[in-house]
Amino acid sequence: MWWSSASVDAYSPTGFVSAFEKLREELGADRWFVVGQSLGAALTLRYALDVPDRVIAHVFTNSASALSDTERQRRMASTAPAMARRIEEGGAAGLAALPIHPARAKRMPADVHEALLEDAELLDPVAVARFVQHTAAAPSLRDRVHENRVPTLLVAGTREASFVEPTEFARANMPCLEVVELEAGHAVNIQASDEFNAAVKDFYGRL
Repeated sequence: MWWSSASVDAYSPTGFVSAFEKLREELGADRWFVVGQSLGAALTLRYALDVPDRVIAHVFTNSASALSDTERQRRMASTAPAMARRIEEGGAAGLAALPIHPARAKRMPADVHEALLEDAELLDPVAVARFVQHTAAAPSLRDRVHENRVPTLLVAGTREASFVEPTEFARANMPCLEVVELEAGHAVNIQASDEFNAAVKDFYGRL
């Protein structure tokens, strides 16, 4: 088998929740603020739902992984194993071929784009492959958002057309939620960084 059982546990969403809790304990924080972007938002949202007493407030951005419907989840689950295998077997070239590689990013500030490209060179293809199969392909949290009891801010980039419906779903079904919409795409925290930072500071400042 090209992956070990230990890898499955480490890269599962619940594995990330455990890792977040370990980090919080190491920092000596009883409660903290959390922020998640894209797939990271699916992990921070799961954390806020699983251990709400440890979260003061939560901010997240556009995330199909967090709020996708059943059809999107089915597509991701069906394509993830083959994609993961291509990345691991392809190594650096497999990573470079990914549609989400920062080399294909648009509307990024030049300095941020350059930093992302430099960071991409540090990625471990094996780790990314396991992340694709065991983290990215996990079910969304669409059927759990009604459980939310943590003050939460969704900063939504309105230029990502596919995230309009998930935004409206969250607005209608997620308690304790505020929504700020900005003229930006998927990476709203980068493409509209000043406005994003202002929204987060205002939200956290009120708490």
